[in-house]
Amino acid sequence: MSNNDIYEALVNLEEKKVKQLVSQSLEKGMAPEEIMEQLQKALIEIGDRFEREECYVPDLIYSGAIMKDAVELLGPKIKEKGAEAKGKVVVGTVYGDIHDIGKDLVVMLLQNAGFDVVDLGVDVKPEKFVEAIKESGAKVVGMSCLLTISFDAISKTVKAIEDAGIRDQVSIMIGGAPVTELVKDKTGCDYYGKDAIHGLRFVSEAYS
Repeated sequence: MSNNDIYEALVNLEEKKVKQLVSQSLEKGMAPEEIMEQLQKALIEIGDRFEREECYVPDLIYSGAIMKDAVELLGPKIKEKGAEAKGKVVVGTVYGDIHDIGKDLVVMLLQNAGFDVVDLGVDVKPEKFVEAIKESGAKVVGMSCLLTISFDAISKTVKAIEDAGIRDQVSIMIGGAPVTELVKDKTGCDYYGKDAIHGLRFVSEAYS
């Protein structure tokens, strides 16, 4: 078994093989962190293929499901070593918008990559974001928006974070079908993620 077998199996969406290789690797004494690194790199590669239109949303979802099962196998070993989550992230769909498919995909990818995600759900008021940031100590907050009429809610949420005196403590990313770099700039956010994979990359860099 080579060092990249788990990576290759996940990239090729070979569910049974991924589970088998993870179990075998643990039995042979491979560190859970090394296995997790292969899994995470595979998710990024699948995201790159998605961008090149070499795979599609169902593939992203399926890869996330496979990784979730793999992480469950790693869970006990990681807990034995006392490993902590890679970082906390607050995520929610902004006030006035009840769409959750894009948000849920981001949450799934972040959780499977080892982040502790505070999922606020949909139609989240600015003060809820502020409260969650304060309670969790998250360094990143992600806002999802699928309705152009909710752009104002993004601006109000950013202002609420500023008014609470915690703007310099968090990086704010925004995503959703109608969102653009211009929307990011106009609303005062730090990063525009055009899809879930970009969101994962941003969070990973923020905590690196």
